Amino acid sequence: MEHISKYLTPEIKLSSYDDKLFKSDLIFEAHMLIWFISGETKIIQADATFYFKTGDIFLIPRNLLATIINYPKNGQPHKTVVMHLSTERLKKFYEKIDVDKKQVTAQKIYSFSNHPLLESCLASVIPYFELEGKFPENIASLKISEAISILREIDKSVDTILANFDEPGKVDLINFMERNFMFNLPMEKLGYLTGRSLSTFNRDFKKQFNSTPQKWLTEKRLALAYYQLSEKKKKPTEVYLEVGFEDLSHFSFVFKKKYGLSPTHILSKNSQ
Repeated sequence: MEHISKYLTPEIKLSSYDDKLFKSDLIFEAHMLIWFISGETKIIQADATFYFKTGDIFLIPRNLLATIINYPKNGQPHKTVVMHLSTERLKKFYEKIDVDKKQVTAQKIYSFSNHPLLESCLASVIPYFELEGKFPENIASLKISEAISILREIDKSVDTILANFDEPGKVDLINFMERNFMFNLPMEKLGYLTGRSLSTFNRDFKKQFNSTPQKWLTEKRLALAYYQLSEKKKKPTEVYLEVGFEDLSHFSFVFKKKYGLSPTHILSKNSQ
C-alpha cells in the first residue's frame, strides 16, 4: 500500500494512499475534522454506519470507538485533509467563552456535507503543503481557530463535545462489551474506555463473563459472522472486517474450526 502523510504541524496533515481498502479499529485522542478530496470511507459504530465520499466534511469526537474502512475510488487515491483538534488547543480556545457545561450530548459523528465555509477553510491549507521548511505555528493556530469558529457557527451543539475535557468514567462492563465487541483494540484501550486500568479490566471481565477477553471476543465475533452469512447473505469478504477480524484466511480458519464448515459453505448452503 502506497501511503503518504504530509504534516504542516502535528495537528494538520494531508493524507493519501492508493490500495483496495484500508481498515482500522481505533479511538482518537483528539477530535478529528476531516475533508474528503477523493475516495470513500465507511465508519461503523455499535449502533450506526456512516458513508462519506468526495467533498464530504465530518467531525469524529475523541474517544469515539469505531471501525473505519477507507477506499480509493474511480482511479483516485483516498485523499483527505485532517485537522486534529487537541484538548490542549481547545482549552485555550474556550477559556474565554461561556459554555453551558451542564448540557450532556451523546458522542456522535457530525456531518457537514460540503459546507462552503468549512470547505474554504480546509482547502486554504493545501498550498502550504508545498512549502519548504517549518510551517509557522502562529498561522497553523489561526487556521485551527478558524475551523473551530466555523463549526460553532454552523452547529452550536458542538460545544458540548469540543468543550468537554472529561476522561471516560467507569461504565457497566457487560453493556459496553456487548455493544462494542466487534472493535479490535488493545485491551489497554478497552480498559481506558470503561474507566479501568488493564489489571482491573481483566479482573472485572473474568468476574462478569467467566472467560478471558480474547476468548470471549472471538466467540462473539464468530457468532455475529455466522448470522451475517446465514441470515443476511453477506459475502465472507464483507463480513470478516465488520465483525472484528483483520485477515480473511485467519477468519476462515477459526470459523471452520468452530462450525465445521467454511464461511463460503455456510453462505452457499443457506442461499440454496
